Amino acid sequence: MIDTTFSRVDMGSVAEEVLREELPDYRVVRYTVPGIKDLPGAARRLIDMGCDGIITLGWVGASQVDKYSYIAMSVGLVMLSVLTGKVIVDVTVHEDESQDPRELKEIAINRARAHAENLVKLLTGGLDALRPWAGQGVRQGRPSVGPL
Repeated sequence: MIDTTFSRVDMGSVAEEVLREELPDYRVVRYTVPGIKDLPGAARRLIDMGCDGIITLGWVGASQVDKYSYIAMSVGLVMLSVLTGKVIVDVTVHEDESQDPRELKEIAINRARAHAENLVKLLTGGLDALRPWAGQGVRQGRPSVGPL
């Protein structure tokens, strides 16, 4: 798992707790980097160390430059997943999702926990791990919107 010093919430500890509890027979590696643009390279290093799955936990500032950095990071993670065949779950909180700091913290904690649970399912449940939730409008960090 990879988190950043730029994050304003310690999402890494939330995800780490879920992973250690749900995957007691797995080795959980936590790697903290400065910011989101460092996530793809760090993910590659963890994959090269033998990690089967990666969860990245990043925080995106509200400025346009931050949003461009997010796009670059996201493309890097997608390319890495395609090229290595490894499961990479990206958890990103955008600072402009809420003006209320308490709500933003709640979003970050919920999103980190829910995506860590998704990673557990993907690593242990095979290709059908998330199938029961297909088309259900499930969201992480905010209330689910439900199916149409």
